[in-house]
Amino acid sequence: MFFSFASEIAIMGLTCGIVGLPNVGKTTVFNALTGARAEASNYPFCTVEPNRGMVLVPDERLLLLGKMLRPGKLTPAAMEFLDVAGLVEGASRGEGLGNAFLGHLRSVDAVIHVVRMFEDSDIVHLPGSCEPVRDIRLIQTELVLADLEVVERRLEKVARMARVGNREAVEELDHLRWIREQLGQGIPLSRAGGNRRDPVVDHAARYKDRGLLTDRPVFYVLNLGEQQLPRQEQLARQIRESLADEDAPFLPLCAKLEREILDLEPEEQKKFRLEMETGPSGLDRLVGEAFRLLDLILFYTIVGPEVRAWILKRGATVYQAAGRIHSDLQRGFIRAEVIRCDAFLQAGSEEKARETGLIHAEGRDYEVQDRDIVRIRFH
Repeated sequence: MFFSFASEIAIMGLTCGIVGLPNVGKTTVFNALTGARAEASNYPFCTVEPNRGMVLVPDERLLLLGKMLRPGKLTPAAMEFLDVAGLVEGASRGEGLGNAFLGHLRSVDAVIHVVRMFEDSDIVHLPGSCEPVRDIRLIQTELVLADLEVVERRLEKVARMARVGNREAVEELDHLRWIREQLGQGIPLSRAGGNRRDPVVDHAARYKDRGLLTDRPVFYVLNLGEQQLPRQEQLARQIRESLADEDAPFLPLCAKLEREILDLEPEEQKKFRLEMETGPSGLDRLVGEAFRLLDLILFYTIVGPEVRAWILKRGATVYQAAGRIHSDLQRGFIRAEVIRCDAFLQAGSEEKARETGLIHAEGRDYEVQDRDIVRIRFH
């Protein structure tokens, strides 16, 4: 049995972009998550080209399926992380490495905003002192301004089309004006939905593919120093209370320590975490937050010699899941055979599961549940 690194990213398009000011530990977080050794140095814009890395989604049930079935291939789901150069004040106007790197972020599904909490006089912090709330607002402002520039350009084009009577352009014009109004007030689009006027079409549906940065779900990684770890929950609570308008997760971790732990053997890692009381790994916690934030689930397929995990949006149907696996399965869909993973593990074999009636047939409208095992019957 071996792990086969398949590209669920090509299927799911699940990418998290890592942003923040220079020298806050973005690349160290990236290295801690992916096990990579991208350069992280004490000077601004150390990251010139974006770092990309794939990580396997931690999945205990998949390992149990592997132990039970002994397949030739055991393929976990995967996520991609994208680490870009630090953003500075004026990035939306091209300051620092500016717009080039904002462009890379337009393809991500979620944004991980790394915030410096640690104090270190040897590592320069461009705004001067370490003030996490100010730093968060600074990056927010740059992303809002970058979106505003995109919307203004689109407005000019759509206004010309609307003047000659294009009906779709007239509808979009009203919508764009609403978006401009929100951004002009400094409101990220991820928080603007609550103020949406009824006549306006949902911005997420129409503009999801246009790459507006503030339309992406965001969560914050609070990068602590080792001495701050005993107070990590208190520090996270203070930041959360200072940003009461932010409905986003705040994840405290020490990226430097997490990266050092990766160099230990698995058993040594467990022992170290118990002694240091660090809790689950940063990767486990971050992937968990990403799944909650994006409302994702896992399901499994057992085909020939391979047991494989797939990422799916919660609420998706088994017909949509068939399309995730292969377009031919969706086109020729007849029905799906479904069993809960825990029930399958308890039964001990597919034969026993069938004998006890645990496997049930479902039509194309069945809503896939987290940790379902799915077999598609198709023409």
